[in-house]
Amino acid sequence: MSSTASGKNGTWRNWGGNVSARPAREVEPASVEELAAAVRKAAEDGLKVKAVGTGHSFTSIAATDGVLIRPQLLTGIRNIDRDAMTVTVEAGTPLKRLNMALAREGLSLTNMGDIMEQTVSGATSTGTHGTGRESASIAAQITGLELVTADGSVLTCSEKENPEVFAAARIGLGALGIVTAITFAVEPVFLLTAREEPMSFDRVTREFDQLWAENEHFEFYWFPHTGNTNTKRNNRSAGPERPVGQLKAWFEDEFLSNGVFQAAQWLGRAAPATIPAIAQISSKALSARTYTDIPYKVYTSPRRVRFVEMEYALPRGAVVEALRELRTMVDRSGLKVSFPVEVRTAPADDITLSTASGRDSAYIAVHMAKGTPYQRYFTAAERIFTAYEGRPHWGKVHTRDADYFAGVYPRFGEFTALRDRLDPERLFQNDYLRRVLGS
Repeated sequence: MSSTASGKNGTWRNWGGNVSARPAREVEPASVEELAAAVRKAAEDGLKVKAVGTGHSFTSIAATDGVLIRPQLLTGIRNIDRDAMTVTVEAGTPLKRLNMALAREGLSLTNMGDIMEQTVSGATSTGTHGTGRESASIAAQITGLELVTADGSVLTCSEKENPEVFAAARIGLGALGIVTAITFAVEPVFLLTAREEPMSFDRVTREFDQLWAENEHFEFYWFPHTGNTNTKRNNRSAGPERPVGQLKAWFEDEFLSNGVFQAAQWLGRAAPATIPAIAQISSKALSARTYTDIPYKVYTSPRRVRFVEMEYALPRGAVVEALRELRTMVDRSGLKVSFPVEVRTAPADDITLSTASGRDSAYIAVHMAKGTPYQRYFTAAERIFTAYEGRPHWGKVHTRDADYFAGVYPRFGEFTALRDRLDPERLFQNDYLRRVLGS
């Protein structure tokens, strides 16, 4: 995945290509002081302010016609505290760079999402997560935050310092201020053994609770129009380290999962009637494999085929029923869905607007290839997910608004009250935040 860039006409576009904006100006601050000055100047000029990372959100959460803050110069590790087992990192640091630096120091995050192209602030602010029985989202690993608030001041927070801000700002949606640094809990680097294998849809749904209980990290992909899934189980290992061989990794992760899959998407887009047959072939293309490596090399995978995505967090106990409804809907609708459906889990956490806030959760993510009409499929899927009081990922396509969120997040009012205090003039407002948080 590559980051976004402005076009020749000053238009910013996200990675998925479904969101664009034309900011009045862009700023790349080289220090917290420069960022604070840019915030104060924007307020003086009557312009809204938004920060953007690499544009991997499919919502317009970062879009603005005001001042667009790009944090590319706010990168690098500030400090590693081996006594507290924490790392403090600048907000614009890509997760890939952080993970590689930690590995060199013999350290690791506990859990990760499945890509690492995002900046640390963009990933955490939107609630990026992986899958885990006990280990939660990236934001749940935060122990401290620094952010520039609407008056240009720098505020730090943790469980002990400004705890009410800390409870909300770990997944702050860019509504409370601009994050400038994050402190993460880390641990000594460890090994994970990944076991990937095909499994039937009927078996994986029938045995879902058992597969979740027996594995530290369990996820699977179901291929619509088939009865097939690919499963992945990651568990800590004493070793030895046995990574995927270089040639095998290229063939399976690059050639098949990206190159051939991209060609299949092009064919499916040109001739939609071929999609079910392509899905049958795709679902059987990857054979079972087992390998052992350091965490970020197991959690993450290259994703070069561009797409648009919707993902909802459901109560974990409801996910199998919802997935079966989704399968029935696809089979009866005549839709041609060329992308697999991803299912992951997360334990309950205490972050105000985390999709797993206060409840053990499971996630169902639906995708369509970039440039392919997705509205009919996503609308039908969303109807299923919301029937279970699903919570949409903040950075992925959805149509929910503040009234809906007030009903599915018990602490929603706590977040909006804090926003009223930190940004009463709505300097960090945009159309997306107006919809999901209210005016």
